[in-house]
Order: sequence, then structure tokens, then C-alpha cells
Amino acid sequence: MKIGVLGTGTVGRTMAARFAGLGHDVTIGTRDPATTAARTEPDAMGNPPFSAWAAEHPEVKLGTFAEAAVQGEIVVNATGGVGSIDALTLAGADHLRGKVLLDIANPLDFSRGFPPSLSVKDTDSLGEQIQRSFPDARVVKALNTMTAGLMADPAQLAGGEHTTFVSGNDDAAKKTVTALLESLGHDDIIDLGDITTARGTEMIMPIWLRLFGALGTPIFNIKVVR
Repeated sequence: MKIGVLGTGTVGRTMAARFAGLGHDVTIGTRDPATTAARTEPDAMGNPPFSAWAAEHPEVKLGTFAEAAVQGEIVVNATGGVGSIDALTLAGADHLRGKVLLDIANPLDFSRGFPPSLSVKDTDSLGEQIQRSFPDARVVKALNTMTAGLMADPAQLAGGEHTTFVSGNDDAAKKTVTALLESLGHDDIIDLGDITTARGTEMIMPIWLRLFGALGTPIFNIKVVR
């Protein structure tokens, strides 16, 4: 399958590498590919420059947001949540039309420092904002309740079964995403309903951040016991 991943940060890199490792044809998109490829310093999170990562993953192509969106049969939004609408606008509404748009971002606002707050909550969600802004895309919210390593490979949580959720208006799109999640190793997937249910999964982030601080590791997740 052809997959376009929007975002070259930790989440985008992690997902792109995993998809490529499963045999998918992957293009990772950024605002300015030349600038991204030319950086030699670690990013704000201390991650190696993109060029170092790219040298280890030559099978992943680098392009603009628009080129990644054109390439992908599925388009994955792995951009920073507060910049997602702008990034998707650069990707192009025409390039997203009719496609499954898997939104794995969270609307984290770091303007007041750490821990971040949510830029939208309670009565709206980033997932809904994306669906309203790109009504012809088939938006599915998923994977945003865990760290990138577990998104890509849930088996990293050795011996621990855990849950992921899907939200979206298009049942066929949710089935496509569910199959993709299963191929990554996720085996407890709960369909919460339409895209408004993304409000709930995005609001998991405040407690997730506190758990991260308390546990000292991001390698944990939620399990729904029933």
C-alpha cells in the first residue's frame, strides 16, 4: 500500500519506518524538504537530524506535504496538533479528497510551558476540526492515546495487552484503519463511533502526561477491561 506520512518529527519518523518495514511504499512529507534534509543539529527534543534518520531508512522518500498526500492511498497526519490544519492545507484539499486520513495528532499547546494544555477540548476536537476543514477526506482518529513507539509496535509493551480506539464518520474508512492497526500488532481496537468521540481520546492526554511523569517512562498504555 502507498502511505503518505505528514510530519518528520519523532511520531512521523517512527510511523514511516514501521510502515516501510511492513513493505508499504512510504513518502514522508514536510513543509520544506530541502531545509529538513540540510539540518545538521538535533531538533528541539534532542532527536538526531532528519538526514541521519533518512540515511538509516533510504526506502522512505522525502517530499512536500502535497507530494506525500498525492502519494498516499492512506494519509497519516503526524504533525504537531496546533499546526495540523496548516500542514493539511499545504497538503491540499484536492489531494485529500476521498482518501482515508488517519489523524494520530493531539492538540497540545506548549505556549505556557510543560506540561502542555489542550488547545481544544470538551465541545470540539482536533479530529473534528480536520473533518470540518476537509469535508471530502475520510478522517479517522486513532493511536493518539499512546507514545509513538507503541503506536508503531504495541509489542514493545512486553506481555501487556492494551487498547486503542478509532473514531470517524465513515465506517469503511474505519475498517481500513482497523486493518492497518491490526497489521501493526494492535489486537484490542474499540470503535467509539463518529468523529465527535475523538474529544474523549484527545482528553486522555492530560492524564497520560501525568502518568508519564509519575512512571518515568512513556512505555505504558490504557487497557479497557470488560
